[in-house]
Parts: sequence; C-alpha cells; structure tokens
Amino acid sequence: MMDVPLNAWLLFSHAPTHFGDVEIVTRFESGDVHRTTYEAFAGRAQQLMHALDHLGLDEQAPVATLAWNSYRHLELYFAVPCTKRVLHTLNLRLSADDLAYIIGHAKDRAIFVDSDLVPLLEKVGELPTVDHIVVLGDTVPDTSLPNVVAYEDLIADAPTSYPRTDIDERTPLGLCYTSGTTGRPKGAVYTHRSTVLHSFAVTSAAGFGLGPQDCVLPIVPMFHANAWGVPHAATAVGAKQVFAAGSLDPAAIVDLLATERVTVASGVPTIWLTVADELSAQQRKLPDLRHIVSGGSQPPRALIERYGREFGIPVAQAWGMTETSPLASVSWPKNHMVDWDDERLVDVVRSQAGLPLPGVELCIRDDNGVEVAWDGKTMGDLYVRGPWVVDTYLHGDGAECFSEDGWFRTGDIAVGSPDGYFVIADRTKDLIKSGGEWISSVEMEAAIMAMGDVAEAAVIAVPDEKWQERPLACVVPRTGASVSLDTVRSHLEQHGFAKWQLPDRIELIDAVPKTGVGKFDKKVLRARFS
Repeated sequence: MMDVPLNAWLLFSHAPTHFGDVEIVTRFESGDVHRTTYEAFAGRAQQLMHALDHLGLDEQAPVATLAWNSYRHLELYFAVPCTKRVLHTLNLRLSADDLAYIIGHAKDRAIFVDSDLVPLLEKVGELPTVDHIVVLGDTVPDTSLPNVVAYEDLIADAPTSYPRTDIDERTPLGLCYTSGTTGRPKGAVYTHRSTVLHSFAVTSAAGFGLGPQDCVLPIVPMFHANAWGVPHAATAVGAKQVFAAGSLDPAAIVDLLATERVTVASGVPTIWLTVADELSAQQRKLPDLRHIVSGGSQPPRALIERYGREFGIPVAQAWGMTETSPLASVSWPKNHMVDWDDERLVDVVRSQAGLPLPGVELCIRDDNGVEVAWDGKTMGDLYVRGPWVVDTYLHGDGAECFSEDGWFRTGDIAVGSPDGYFVIADRTKDLIKSGGEWISSVEMEAAIMAMGDVAEAAVIAVPDEKWQERPLACVVPRTGASVSLDTVRSHLEQHGFAKWQLPDRIELIDAVPKTGVGKFDKKVLRARFS
C-alpha cells in the first residue's frame, strides 16, 4: 500500500479540485449573507498560508483564533496546519482571566480575532507571547492592542497557490482547551493523523453520515472541539457548508435551515429546545433536514419525541469530549430495528449515548478498576481509547486522568446495555449519594424537563445531615406556567422514581446557567444553593 501521509492537505485539496462550485455560506448576526465557493475558499486559504510565512511564525507555532463560525474561520482551519503551524481555537465565552491563562499556557504567537471581539481581547491585558494580532475583516477598529493588522490587508497581495508541504502525520495540527469545570482548563492536542481519521469517522454512516449530497450547519461553535469535526469532514467530502456567525436567535436559525436547505445540523440540546418552539410557532416544516445531531449533554426524552412526532426529524444523540476530538459515539439504530415504532426506538436507541464509532473502544469499570458487566443496570467509570483520543494533555497536565494500561478516564458514569449501547448516567462530580445509594441527576432532570410546564431543569446535590446528600431541583417554568414541589414529585413518582429519590425541595429560577459551550453549569448552582 502507498504510504500517503494523513495530514491536513489530504482533507484540504479534495474539495477545490472536485467540488469547486459548491457553496460555503455565512450568515452574520446583522442578517447579511456572504457566499463563496470551495474554489475561491482554496485560493484565499493559500493566500493566508503565504501571509503566515510572511509574519515569520515558526513551524509548530500556536496560532490562535477568537472568532465566530464563518468562511474566514474555515480558511484558518486549513491554512494554519497546512503550513505546519498549530491552530488554537479560543473559547470566546470564557472570562478574560481564563483567556489570559490559556493564551499564556499555549504560548500563542498570533491571534486572529473577529472585530466585535476585540474589546474582549483588550480585557485580557498583557499578551507577552503574542507578536501579531489580525482582525478578521477589512479594517481595524480603534483599539489599544499592539501590532494589529486587518485580515484582508494581510492576504491581499499574496499568491493564490501554495506548494504542498510534506508534513509528518503525527505532528500537532490543532489545540483545544477543556472547559475547566474542575480546576484550570487543560490543552488537548490534535495531530494531523488523528484529525484525518476523525474526519473519516464523522463522514461515515456510523458518524454523521456526510457526503457530497449534503448541506451541513454546525450550530456548535468552531471554537469548541473543531465544531465536532464537521468543518474538516464536510470539506473532505465537498459538502455545502453553512455558518451562523454570532449569537443568532431561533428564528434566524430556522430561516437558515429552511432557505439553505440544510440536510444535517448539529448543536447542543438547549439550541434544539428553542428551535423546536420556533418551528411550532411558525408552523414550519423542514423537509430537507435528514437528521439533527444533539450533543454536549443528554437531550431530554421529550425533546427527541417531539422532533420525531411533530416535525418528522430524527434526533441522533452523539457523545464525545474535547479529549476525543470529540466524536466517539452516535445513537443510530441497528438493522434489525428498522421496523420498530418510535417509542421503542427512543427507549432502546435514541435516549442512549449510542454505539462507539469504529476505532473507538469503551470500557466501564468499578472503583477498583475492574470492568463491570454491560447488563443495563450496573454503573461504573467510563474509560475510552482510540486513534483520535488524547494520551496526554499539553505540558503533561492532568496525568491522573490516564490509566496505566493506556485508557483515558472520562469522568463520566455510564451504564452499558447487553445490546451494545451505553448511556451516560452522570458526571462523577454530579452524582448524588443519598444514604449510601446513588441518584442520577441526569435521569431526574430529563424526567422533569418532560413536564409540559417546564422549560429547563437542572438537579444538583445539596448537603444533608442525615442522608449526606439530597437532590435539589432547579426549575425554569415556561412563561405563565406554575410549577410546585408537589407536582414535580408526583411526576417523578409516576415515571419510576422511588420515594427516597424524590427531591425534598425545588428552586424556581429564571434560567439554568450555561458554560461557554452551552452545557448546564452546575457548579454555579451548587455555589448558589449548597
């Protein structure tokens, strides 16, 4: 067999050659829409490659982005690694303090920033490792930042072709930091090889099922684990790409899904909850949308059922982490399940974290490190390994997360079923231990969010003198609705929860706090109520 390096050029070069006329669309928060093609994208990306050389950045130099999803961000996705540098996507929803730590820890040499995010970068303060700041636009806004240039000026006079370089597939391609829910964020380094293999998995039918016939909309941010690998994968197969730049409201997302005829879209459950309400309000259908992918946290069963019943759109639940590049499993039905009714499919398949992708291995272990049975009831720590799973963090941080036998401990508590699916019962830090028995906060909040009067719900553990911990339900009622402790307890009891598991109190809140990537931020609730 030919020894062809698995590097970024392999993903980049295919689309402009065979899909040069396929569109890349960006809708901005203002409503303006920018359209380009793979052919034009490839020329501009290669102009950027020359510009990076002109800046004098060394090989393996980290080049950071602080940017929304857009065509320019996609150009950076390929230009940076194709010139042997490392793309570091910064989470624009982090605090200035966290950004300062991450930029310094990564030793970023250049930062490409969207114009409206320049004030955030100014708040970060001193940037001792950064030599260049490039504003992603035609002009530079008034700013106190040093050494600033406009992106379009940077690439304007550069050639539109760049010699294909020989890149070792095991060298770093990208860098993404964890959300830092416990301790400081840690850096996950993606290699060229791992990214190419992950892209192939994303395009496969076991992953997101992407091909040349598709139009994809990754609502998940490009700063979060490479937008779940969609930009790399879609470019590799020449699929049309649609980006939403900025914080678009549900009506704008629905309009984008409809007008661009999106076939596959990906985002966190909180996004799909608001989109479902908007679709109902508009009484609108999306006949082109083949399926949506929901990840980041377990979607409520009621949400999955609603999309199937009301809109005829399957919801595929995906599971992964920054450390798994991130896609590791998707909840697709097996061949013998094709004739099952929707309720049975939700019970067995769609409410699960899914089936591991080919190449990804999972095991569930008890407190002593011994594997437990996949019997549908025994909980344990979830471990994972595979060719796109990290084996260390940047600078050797978090060594305790890696087992001696070469597995990564995810921090999730999982239950495996006899038919090969698994479900995330909880995060280790979110399990509630009451009187020596475990209560899953994830299962309870999913059940509460199935109530018609509930918009959102998060369940946390609060200290208890007698039982050690008890569950507290933090509930966001729908507008005009009333939710009480009695109605919540009665609903949970009707849905199989034992009396000892039921919360002793609820707190009505305006909104569940979210992390920078849209997950429920329970540490904020614990600080508030514990």
